[in-house]
Amino acid sequence: MSIQQEIKDFLLEKGVADVGFFRVDEGEEALPYGISIVARLSESIIDEIEDEPTHTYFNHYRNVNAFIDSMLLQAGMFLQRKGYKYITVAASQSINKDGWNYVARYSHKKGACLAGLGSIGRNSLFLHKEYGSYVRLGTIFTDCPFECDNILAESVCTGCDICVKACPAKAIKGGDWTPGTPREAIFDPAACSNYMKTKFQKIGRGAVCGICMSVCPMNKPK
Repeated sequence: MSIQQEIKDFLLEKGVADVGFFRVDEGEEALPYGISIVARLSESIIDEIEDEPTHTYFNHYRNVNAFIDSMLLQAGMFLQRKGYKYITVAASQSINKDGWNYVARYSHKKGACLAGLGSIGRNSLFLHKEYGSYVRLGTIFTDCPFECDNILAESVCTGCDICVKACPAKAIKGGDWTPGTPREAIFDPAACSNYMKTKFQKIGRGAVCGICMSVCPMNKPK
């Protein structure tokens, strides 16, 4: 069995919902290969979100992020035991070295798309090919060589405007995502963050919302 299959089986056994592999664009990172991991969110918890996030969702969000970070570390240590290097990218972390710009070390959504796990919707959320946007993501870089295609899928978003109308921050601009589209062309992260911090202080000090995720028809049974 290849190391690639070993690490995938290892993560799936631990409870990760999906795993994909991709090559990192030249110059972006010192380690040339990436692993994208997907953790599923509770549909019942998300379904409780209406015009604001719930305390249950905030707790769930934190716990799933902690689970992802643990899985990243365990996968990295697995690789290290095999003689390879690794770098983990936290599930939720902004670097902001050039000011408050809502940018992380690497885009989990980009990695997941390159790994063939899904695409991105008009709400700027990652849409997993099976679980829709009810997911959280994590990324690992390594020098372990993987077989990967790096083929970006077209968005499966239906092009409706449900999320645009539902967003209380007016952060969703209504544009369609295609491979290479910058986030700012379809979504305003500052508007989203500022609204949460202003309106949802009583719930996790304004760290979460989830309204666009809860209304997205891509998550409904087909």
